Amino acid sequence: MRRVRAADMTDPMALVPPDLLERVVRGWRDMSTRLVQMGRDRPEGDRGVFVNPAAERGSTVLFSSLEAMDRAGHGRYGPELIYGAMGSPIQHRLEAVIAEIEGGTHAQVVPSGLAACTLPLLAYLQAGDHCLLSDSVYGPTRRFADRVLRRFGVDVTYFPPMATETELQALVRPDTRLVFAESPGSHSFEVQDIPMLGRLAARAGARLVVDNTWGIGLFNPFAHGAHVSVQALTKYAAGHSDTIIGAVTVASDADWRPLRDTAIQAGQTAGPDDCWLTLRGLRTMGARLERQAATALGLALWLQSRPEVHRVLHPALPSCPGHEYWARDFSGASSLFGVVFDAGFTTADMTAMIDGLQHFGIGASWGGYESLVLPTTGGISRSCLSVTGAGPACRLHVGLEAGGLLVDDLARGLDGMSAARAGRGTD
Repeated sequence: MRRVRAADMTDPMALVPPDLLERVVRGWRDMSTRLVQMGRDRPEGDRGVFVNPAAERGSTVLFSSLEAMDRAGHGRYGPELIYGAMGSPIQHRLEAVIAEIEGGTHAQVVPSGLAACTLPLLAYLQAGDHCLLSDSVYGPTRRFADRVLRRFGVDVTYFPPMATETELQALVRPDTRLVFAESPGSHSFEVQDIPMLGRLAARAGARLVVDNTWGIGLFNPFAHGAHVSVQALTKYAAGHSDTIIGAVTVASDADWRPLRDTAIQAGQTAGPDDCWLTLRGLRTMGARLERQAATALGLALWLQSRPEVHRVLHPALPSCPGHEYWARDFSGASSLFGVVFDAGFTTADMTAMIDGLQHFGIGASWGGYESLVLPTTGGISRSCLSVTGAGPACRLHVGLEAGGLLVDDLARGLDGMSAARAGRGTD
């Protein structure tokens, strides 16, 4: 592909082949109607209903008798109203919607995405167990494994996210009880072969947990061998960068009961207002992401053509490790991807470029309506070689801004990087 100067391109969509664009956005288009309709009340007879369900707030639940209270307590594995810390009506409604989106049978909503990552580790592991954890997982998940699981007597082994089945089988032990994958990987975007990991876990008698936050609505982990799916609903589901919330979904009672028991015992439930905001955000997720995913693809292709860029880590592009698994298993793509710059640039060059951007906010998280940029160089803990290691790297989240403005913003920054390097005489 020819190199593109800033003056050559104002609309990133001009670079996108129609068939690839359709492949990236069709999942969101297919989901839009379902997202509008799920988890809502319908008018019955002459009784009208609000379009959006109410957020009921409360702690104490009153019962007509001790017998009724006892009966409710035994119904904790269902959407029973027992006590505020065990779930509210709006939480149960959100859980039903998430379970349907993920393709599971039960979901537990928790106070954050990190809580969603750690809850299955607490629910399914005990002292003396061994856990296989992808080296590309979300940093706080890794910290929890290193600082909490190990302290409780759980042994953790990190595996290369693109390891083959043979290589992974060599890491499995008789005490391996859980395999934890994140696909695409946090910051480095490797798409993992989840069906292969499912086979590996099945042979070991272990559970496969998948952090499916990037692939919400686009990838059904249970259809590909997973036992548990993790969602940081803070991201695309809530969609407006104004709440912290997560969910864990399963597809069998055998996986649900220990998960639900652990959530209750650890007090892991979300507040009704956060659940209500997330349920509202889900209504527009399909429309938002159809637009955001398209713009992100255009930006990824444009960046791929720039001389400053060594590699673009977008799962829909062949330059991303595991692209073939994305093409096989996903119905579309999201709006988050990585960029690795040429090794001739320094981290200071990239920092100056990021600081000068006008339409990309600088901040953690992603999934809202606004574009964000975050350096990944220096911020990733890895046991294995990372695909982001060739040069300075950053992560881009593409929001709802006009694609041309985002291109112009990045073009000014990249031109400045090139000028800085030329001034040093390192071209």
